[in-house]
Amino acid sequence: MGDTLEFNDIHTELKGSWNDGRLRFSKQSVVYKSHKTGKVDSIPAPELSAAQWRRVCLGHGIKLATSTGLVYRYDGFRDTDFEKIAAFFKTNYKVELAEKDMCVKGWNWGTAKFTGSLLSFDVSDSPVFEIPLSGVSQCATGKNEVTVEFHQNDDAEVSLMEVRFYVPPNTGDDGSDPVEAFAKNVLSKADVIQATGDAVCVFKELQCLTPRGRYDIRIYPTFLHLHGKTFDYKIPYTTVLRLFLLPHKDQRQMFFVISLDPPIKQGQTRYHFLILLFSKDEELSLALNMSEDEVEKRYEGKLSKNMSGPLYEIVSRVMKALVNRKITVPGNFQGHSRSQCITCAYKASSGLLYPLERGFIYVHKPPVHLRFEEISCVNFARGTTTTRSFDFEIETKQGNQYTFSNIEREEYGKLFDFVNAKKLNIKNRGFKEGMKGAEGYSDSDEDQHDAYLERMKEEGKIREEGDGSDESEGDSGTDTPQTKDIRQPQRCCLKASCDRLKANSIQRLLLAVWARSALMRGRDSVCVCVCVCVCESVCARAFL
Repeated sequence: MGDTLEFNDIHTELKGSWNDGRLRFSKQSVVYKSHKTGKVDSIPAPELSAAQWRRVCLGHGIKLATSTGLVYRYDGFRDTDFEKIAAFFKTNYKVELAEKDMCVKGWNWGTAKFTGSLLSFDVSDSPVFEIPLSGVSQCATGKNEVTVEFHQNDDAEVSLMEVRFYVPPNTGDDGSDPVEAFAKNVLSKADVIQATGDAVCVFKELQCLTPRGRYDIRIYPTFLHLHGKTFDYKIPYTTVLRLFLLPHKDQRQMFFVISLDPPIKQGQTRYHFLILLFSKDEELSLALNMSEDEVEKRYEGKLSKNMSGPLYEIVSRVMKALVNRKITVPGNFQGHSRSQCITCAYKASSGLLYPLERGFIYVHKPPVHLRFEEISCVNFARGTTTTRSFDFEIETKQGNQYTFSNIEREEYGKLFDFVNAKKLNIKNRGFKEGMKGAEGYSDSDEDQHDAYLERMKEEGKIREEGDGSDESEGDSGTDTPQTKDIRQPQRCCLKASCDRLKANSIQRLLLAVWARSALMRGRDSVCVCVCVCVCESVCARAFL
């Protein structure tokens, strides 16, 4: 047997939604990485205390318990995987993989057991269902009743809102109320945010782009509190996936981006990113609401009691220490203007695209973060409105496509070299390499089909044929004094040259109005010849 075991397409349940990923067993740890969010769960081998093999809805599953009270559940195994996993656990972890059957009797009367961060409802010592207490948002008590409410997941098609437990009205051995005891056990492990004690520090009136407004940010040991004029948000640090510190293209401002999962809600709107905007010139002196010994003991030198410097540096330093996440900054990419970002447009808004070492991020409306590992291919396309710009298209493995348009053609060479160096699949590599960077974009439209130009050519030919038929009919008839005067008029010719601007119906209408007004001023006969120069001197004439 090898030193590791790896399994693909393993699922874990997160607040009612299934997320697939890859699970690896090694001698040192158990590591699970989600394909959707990229989040990694790592369980050190010495902390592994128990393991169960169970039959679940998605084949078979494993339930792992640690000595710290955490419980992990992974589903999607085959029946034939049991023997090799059990042997690996026994050899490397010294843990027995026990088989456990679920109760399918359909009874609704049983025993509630609290094991670490898990609430298990058992009938005859067999679990009927289990509730991860980390998904509980609120717990309310009534007469002989406890109501448990859950956090909602936008990715779940059907969400469980609440579960009610009936608790018999008997008194415990110590005289305590069983309803209060039940609620206390739930709240001790539930993800219920309560602002107890003083904040570590407070940042006043910070400019927030997403959600828009100015907010007071209170930093607590376990969560972040945003207080605005209309809305309040409490963000647990466990929901923070990544931190980004990005310089603005004008080199005078900085973006600080916080990636969240699950997102914060404002009505029906979901915000997966919290974006703060700072000026580089803004300075701040901050004193933490803690003693120096406590700061040193808790943050191990990452923070100090008194700090001063640019505001964006202070905020990012405090967030990095409390969230315990690395801050992602732009890599070695430099655009045509020596900046670390590219000006472009996504959907209807203009913003900045940052090529990072492991992905792309677009700010700010709407924010988009794409990791290289979830990108299927990229494509360089001509701009839809002008050849002085191009579009950069990214297609993910899930089939989603993101188009960043109106990128200056001078940025093409730098961006192509960056994508090529990161070994991303370029959809039209042969075509783009032949263009040789920005020189491939020409102002000539010879290689493009212009539908408007073709239509104007056809209209010109039709008008010429119509004029020719009118002249032939006039020659075949008998010359009269009136027709003689018409065929030999005093000509006043107006030529409208349209070298760069193609003629349209509005121009011809204005010329016709001008000619008719000239006739009204008393000229004998005026012939207005409208010469519309389209491509190879195709002329359309209108006689009044």
